[in-house]
Amino acid sequence: MSIPSGRKKVAAIVTEYRSDSHAEVILGRLLGRFGYCPQIEVASLYLDQVPPNDMGVCEAQAHGVAVCATIEGAIAVQHDGSPIDGVLLIGEHGDYPWNEKRQKLYPRRRFFEETFQAMDRLGLAVPIFNDKHLSHRMEDAQWIYEELIKRGLPFLGGSSIPHTSPIPSYSRTRLNRVKDIFVISWLGLESYGFHGMEVLQALAEQRDCGEQGVVAVQALEGRSVWAAMEQGSVPEDLMLQALKTMRITVPGHPRDHVDVPVLFIVEYGDGVKGYVLQLQRFVREWAYAFRGEDGEITAARCDSGLGRPYSHFEKLTRQIEHMVITGQSTVCKERTYLTTGMINTGMESLHLGKRIPTPELSAIRYDPVKRDL
Repeated sequence: MSIPSGRKKVAAIVTEYRSDSHAEVILGRLLGRFGYCPQIEVASLYLDQVPPNDMGVCEAQAHGVAVCATIEGAIAVQHDGSPIDGVLLIGEHGDYPWNEKRQKLYPRRRFFEETFQAMDRLGLAVPIFNDKHLSHRMEDAQWIYEELIKRGLPFLGGSSIPHTSPIPSYSRTRLNRVKDIFVISWLGLESYGFHGMEVLQALAEQRDCGEQGVVAVQALEGRSVWAAMEQGSVPEDLMLQALKTMRITVPGHPRDHVDVPVLFIVEYGDGVKGYVLQLQRFVREWAYAFRGEDGEITAARCDSGLGRPYSHFEKLTRQIEHMVITGQSTVCKERTYLTTGMINTGMESLHLGKRIPTPELSAIRYDPVKRDL
């Protein structure tokens, strides 16, 4: 596809570019795939890994995109004599090790470090998009967050799911004085659990008081999840209401089908509680229910695509383009930093089998830039 000149240009730094990867469903759209009409141009591509089923090299060649051997090389690429206007970091998928906490060790800090170093050498200060959370290590996430703040760079991070529309729709004022929020997620504990954490936080941050920080996170696994519901310490009614909004579910109660559920419990500083339940393959999408101050329950599902071309990535791609073009992000850095801490602490709690206080997260305060859900 021929893209008109004069459009802003980005460098794409990815772990792996193959079918159904995040690189394909984001960059593919920016290359005109999936019936998408891009507003910005991919000028260069860095591939950290090139597996046998790689499609990045061929896609780049077909669209005149420079494939670079280093991150600095990709960021240094000029097009029509001008430097790039943004950097997209897509550190998802690929052959990387796992740690004992069941976290996949993507090179997200390295991506940021080399990006910052290249930008410094080139005298650039351009927007950065980072797919999903900042790092599996909170020390690295804090460093990245502080560097973004220090540099004053426009930044968009996190999940594609909070950008979806709720079905059915409801008045957002119902979240002003929310008491508890229950999110249903599925598949990978860390990878899809982060989507669930982002959905939870996109709801929680709409409180009248804004975000007041997270004081503790706990994870339950297996039969202890169902036992907590039976004891009344976890709101089963919210889970059941959320399940009713889904298009495809297995008949019956999840306890009859899911042997090893995982539940993340997030305790907010103002007393609100959030729950993210991982139901493996019992469901195929995200849904939630929340209880207001008056006791009324509101439930909805996230209008994500069940298969190709994964429509929820279209909305995320539009958000990326908006930031590159305007220099303004629709999601503040603090949300991504907070949800990074939430999923990392959740995985640590799962590993250690105990509730973990989070003093570093309790100090995070912010008001949302935009109401996504």
